[in-house]
Amino acid sequence: MKELLVFAFFLYFPYGWCALSGNSRESFGLIWKADRHALRDVAAVSLLTLLPLTAVSLFFFGDRLFPPALRSVPASVLSGLAAAVAEETFFRGWVQTMLGYRFYRGWSIILASALFGIAHLASPHAPFAVLAFFPGLAMGYIRDRHGSVLPAILYHWIGNIWSIWLYPRF
Repeated sequence: MKELLVFAFFLYFPYGWCALSGNSRESFGLIWKADRHALRDVAAVSLLTLLPLTAVSLFFFGDRLFPPALRSVPASVLSGLAAAVAEETFFRGWVQTMLGYRFYRGWSIILASALFGIAHLASPHAPFAVLAFFPGLAMGYIRDRHGSVLPAILYHWIGNIWSIWLYPRF
């Protein structure tokens, strides 16, 4: 139940904020658009980050990687999409934009990513989950570059799918 409340807050709060404050959704990147350049960037960032992580994971944690039961894969993929949508809407849409009002945009990406990593400490994989800071930087960059949360959502979802098979289980 707690997870559902957090999910709903992360997803709906930014849209409610825009409606109540009179800000446009576009000014917060809360529009879902991704042209071919954005999709190219998502693919490039995915390859540049996930291929090295795959090598590291296989080399150092190969004995701790447990393939999921096939029946759980569809549910994991869909929950990974839901998490990506809610978290990117909140952290890259609302938090990063609000920080951008007070700080240089590079700092807003870094600070939003730090908060994203800290939020992951509630994960069962803590303290390693704080490493979500690093992909947060990539998601912040592509959100900033393309003015939409959709490219960040796509990268986040790809990362969540990656983690189903290649995130070490301790």
